Amino acid sequence: MRRSLALVLLSAGTLAAITAFKPNTQPAPLAPHAGDTLQYPEETHFKNIQQLTFGGDNAEAYFSYDGKYLIFQRTSAKDGIPCDQMYIGKVPAAGEKFEYKQVSTGKGRTTCGFFTKDGKHVIYASTHLGGDECPPVPDRSKYGNKYIWPLYASFDIFMADLNGKIVKQLTKSSGYDAEATLSPDGTKMIYTSVKDGDIELYIMDLKSGKEKRITNTLGYDGGAWFSPDGKKIIWRASRPQTEAAIKEYKDLLAENLVAPTNMEVWVANADGSNAHQVTSYGQANWAPAFMPDSKRIIFASNHEYKRGFPFNLYTINEDGSNLQKISRDKGFDAFPMFSPNGKKIVFCSNRNNGGTRDTNIFLADWVE
Repeated sequence: MRRSLALVLLSAGTLAAITAFKPNTQPAPLAPHAGDTLQYPEETHFKNIQQLTFGGDNAEAYFSYDGKYLIFQRTSAKDGIPCDQMYIGKVPAAGEKFEYKQVSTGKGRTTCGFFTKDGKHVIYASTHLGGDECPPVPDRSKYGNKYIWPLYASFDIFMADLNGKIVKQLTKSSGYDAEATLSPDGTKMIYTSVKDGDIELYIMDLKSGKEKRITNTLGYDGGAWFSPDGKKIIWRASRPQTEAAIKEYKDLLAENLVAPTNMEVWVANADGSNAHQVTSYGQANWAPAFMPDSKRIIFASNHEYKRGFPFNLYTINEDGSNLQKISRDKGFDAFPMFSPNGKKIVFCSNRNNGGTRDTNIFLADWVE
């Protein structure tokens, strides 16, 4: 599954061989629907917002190092994509259509795409070695209809060229390996694995393959990023505290499952030292990333809403001060990433979806 958690969070809250390399041009926008909008009046940090995709579940759109391309994952049953596959496309100029092509195998489920520093390769996690079909979704009725996320043991991380040819398998453990991003210099990969019996973060040197485990506390650690200056890391963590919560966590983990509905944002030095919690809002505070100054943080959260949604974007200082609400969709805003020059932001949202449950990719100029 994806580090974003979006597919299932949307279902629970606001909703529910390589293909031919002809670019996919998006169809015309959906017909207007009551309440639809590209931008809300309060979203003063967004300017010149563009909707890049129209239909399906499109998530985790991240810039290449030069800011010219995006990689993202997409599910669209009506288009013959039953579970997430990986796509890349050039960032369009104003008024241009967003065109993209598939770079995953079309087998299994993929997640967590990221460009390499040279711009000639991508990394992503995939279950395709475990089978051609989409892996099954857990039956939540067996767990009191709680939000349950599968840790598919067949997920490993791969490197592929821009034509979709896999050139290297980066992880080979018998369990879940996914949620990878790269350091600013492109030499290190931070990712999540259950290889040592808990859901922990690891940093791998891409050239040598040597790695180090950098979290050691019981609970789910995932969705990690390096700061733009490379000095820090940021991630989301779910830390069970009570005896009952710890038992539930361990019981689910034994079945390759996790229920990360209570997550907070954590920060540490790039080697894992000086780890400290930034948020303490309760519910789901996740998809965090450092802002271009490597000091402030942007993240998604539903902490304002007892019912579990909407999810909106917020900024905060590393010391937990100066919380500001950035986005205002009534359903879902998440997966923020700034362009390398800090001038643009990409995120995914339910906005302007014609009254459907579609999640699409949006690009905007960032205004301080």
